[in-house]
Formats: sequence, structure tokens, C-alpha cells
Amino acid sequence: QVQLVESGGGLAQPGGSLRLSCAASGFAFSIYVMGWARQAPGKGLEWVSTIWPDGREAHYVDSVKGRFTISRDNDANTIYLQMNSLKPEDTALYTCAACTLTDQATCLTVEHWGQGTQVTVSS
Repeated sequence: QVQLVESGGGLAQPGGSLRLSCAASGFAFSIYVMGWARQAPGKGLEWVSTIWPDGREAHYVDSVKGRFTISRDNDANTIYLQMNSLKPEDTALYTCAACTLTDQATCLTVEHWGQGTQVTVSS
């Protein structure tokens, strides 16, 4: 059974940090480009970041460059999103995905989705 389980979301103050995790099981995790997407209330899906199977290449949407860092541990079948200098506009449901076709920070084709973890940035 394929599973992508996100964790690490919560409430953070502006300027604060959170680290999201996404644990994968039931598929060949290490051969997939993995990505993080987010959806804010009343807005469409926005792809935040992608990371290549070997972890050596990563891409970010302009709005998070220099603040967010994606990483992966193929031994643990897990990807991470370190989010620093958080802003209220980062508030969203963050979801991880296993991608089969990508364009920079965007997954054009998704094979597996997680359920998401809520991030709220507010004072």
C-alpha cells in the first residue's frame, strides 16, 4: 500500500521556523523526484520545491528561495522541508508528492500524493 505521510506542521510566528517531513512507503521512493506543494485558503495549488532522486538537484519557487530548503534521506524514505523566516503568506496546507514529470519546481505529473500538513504563520 502506497503511503506518503506528512508531519511537522503547526503554528509559527512570523520570522519563525518549521521543519516538515514526509515519510514514504509502498513504492520505490529512491527513483522518484519528490516535491512539496501548498494550497492556501481560497487559492490554487502552488508548487514550492522539488528534489531529484539523488538529492543533488533541487528547485524552488521564487517566493521561498533563500528561506526554504528541501532535502531527502533515501535510506529513511523521507523528504524534508526546512522553512525559515516564515511569513503569513506561507500559511497553507503543505502536501508532498512523488512526481514522474517535472519542470523546475513544478511536478507536471504526480503518481502519489500525501494528505497534507497544515502550516499557519501568525502572531
